[in-house]
Amino acid sequence: MSTNQKIVIHAPATVANMVCGFDVLGFAVNDPYDIMTISYSDQQGITIINEDDYGLPTEPEKNVAGAALLAMLEEITEPVGFELRINKQIKPGSGVGSSAASSAGAVFAANKLMNDRFSKEDLVRFAMNGEKLASGVKHADNIAPCIYGGVTLIRSIFPLDIIALNAPPLFVTIVHPQIEVRTSDARSILKQQVLLKDAIKQWGNIAGLVAGLQQQDYELIGRSLEDVLIEPIRSILIPGFNLVKQKSKEAGALGGGISGSGPSIFMLSKEEETAKRVEKEMQGVYEAIGLDHHTYVTTINHQGITIVNQ
Repeated sequence: MSTNQKIVIHAPATVANMVCGFDVLGFAVNDPYDIMTISYSDQQGITIINEDDYGLPTEPEKNVAGAALLAMLEEITEPVGFELRINKQIKPGSGVGSSAASSAGAVFAANKLMNDRFSKEDLVRFAMNGEKLASGVKHADNIAPCIYGGVTLIRSIFPLDIIALNAPPLFVTIVHPQIEVRTSDARSILKQQVLLKDAIKQWGNIAGLVAGLQQQDYELIGRSLEDVLIEPIRSILIPGFNLVKQKSKEAGALGGGISGSGPSIFMLSKEEETAKRVEKEMQGVYEAIGLDHHTYVTTINHQGITIVNQ
């Protein structure tokens, strides 16, 4: 066990799917992030203390961070207790990996407390139990970039196969219209069958996006940011989506789309100046329709979760 009895971490927001890569692609961003503190407890098991106003459950089995830690505890032979304090800066239901930040942050911090007993892949495996609690399905396109940093490709869940991808410098503009879209609801409206011609187009875009990232080809990245399967259905849940996308591209964005299950929308840009122009266009759309919103102009976080008290 570690002699350091307290670990404080920042768990970053993440953008899942990257438009065409449903459940297989995601990246971490530098802003926003959750603040979490874990320490050993005299009581066996998990104690959760919320330091925010979201009113999330504190029973471990009902909290995504608790569910992830419970999965970790199943593989620890000695009796151990954790006290976890969570200060969420990533609003639940925002579409930028709020549940993933809690799930991944909890097991990452606990693992640091235990001198890195488990591998990053193990941490993803544990944290996916939190995602299952949140959405009903185990998926890693938010969890993996949160833990690994950067852009990640989840080639397979069973068995787990995560590939870290290179990416050129990119600026990320995110708008979060102040409505909530539950991941479970956003999944429930998706088609269970797709046309072969649409699947072929989607595969081409995923391959093009990965190649564009690896080759630092901004034009190829932009051409590949197209979703013919998920976005046409989910976008109906997000007011102003089509106009935000149109205005952002006119402002010079490479492209973008729904972040995770929404309602947040992200756009990628080559230059910071472009990303700020995109932000103004996003703000203009939501000001015109009278919908409260938050925006971020940030960059890809290549470190993932970071320790801030050592």
